[in-house]
Amino acid sequence: MKSVKQEAKHDPLKVGFILARSFTLSAFALFVDTLRLASDEADKSGRVLADWQVLGSTRHLITSSCGVQVAPTSDFIDPKEFHYIVVVGGLLNTDITIDNQTADYLKKAAAQKIPLIGVCTGTFILARLGLMKTHQTCVSWLHYQAYREQFPENPVRSDRLFNLDRSRGSCAGGSSAADMAAFLVRRHISRDAERNALEVLQIERARSGLDIQPRKPLAIECQDPRLKAVLITMESHIEDVVPTEDLAASVGLSRRQLERLFTEEMKTSPGAVYTRIRMERAKQLVLQTEAPLIEIALEVGFDSASHFARLFRRLYGQSPTELRRAHA
Repeated sequence: MKSVKQEAKHDPLKVGFILARSFTLSAFALFVDTLRLASDEADKSGRVLADWQVLGSTRHLITSSCGVQVAPTSDFIDPKEFHYIVVVGGLLNTDITIDNQTADYLKKAAAQKIPLIGVCTGTFILARLGLMKTHQTCVSWLHYQAYREQFPENPVRSDRLFNLDRSRGSCAGGSSAADMAAFLVRRHISRDAERNALEVLQIERARSGLDIQPRKPLAIECQDPRLKAVLITMESHIEDVVPTEDLAASVGLSRRQLERLFTEEMKTSPGAVYTRIRMERAKQLVLQTEAPLIEIALEVGFDSASHFARLFRRLYGQSPTELRRAHA
């Protein structure tokens, strides 16, 4: 392998980290370790081609969601010292995840045009500050509905691993944090540095922002990544059903091409699969809640409770009411 020092394209890549209360330790660790291993040859860990700081308004320990604590290494220095500032989120059931000084610092960085990246639920923090309104946001499928409910005007998707939209980045979290860090390493340092980091981390290859989140709605098996993306979109839009034309356009296909793809690989139509996904969600609500049938029908995209009940009976052999009574 060539020396990563010989392949550097620019000045050292500098990243500042802001860790929210109850942040996800694995996402932070994978992101920062990718930088560490890309910064020097093999596993020497020198800060040669990259540097990083954990920023904080105080030097108090920050507790992750698993209980492990991390200490800030720097005060809030000038945001212009960094190429990127990465906000690592975590549990969503915490009301206050950053303090006012941290919020002001992020707003200052945005005003100075410093790219901000939300990792895991770090995107929620940026969105609460009004910093994601015009930027496409990538979140985990697990947090998609919560993001749409809290920020209904913000563009969001849950089918990709990460996204960099102008001066904002977003990442679904988990292992995709390493993928996004590797993308930045390749952009600012070199491909050799990226390869060095991933090899030491035992990661076979860096997935791109076009790779699909490893999620199979209803355990539906398919191989084509475009189909996987469409299935995730279907599952994310149960109430507000997305037209087939829009589903096709989201993966760069025409309606006819998408229908042909479904027929070839899944032996059915997009509409039939979409209905199955919606009705499986309805079945969950029937069994797990006491919600009235009209509410369930509306939640899975039906305007009529009677139409919903007829289709339910046709698919499951009994009405929603009968199923609920049988499992009471």
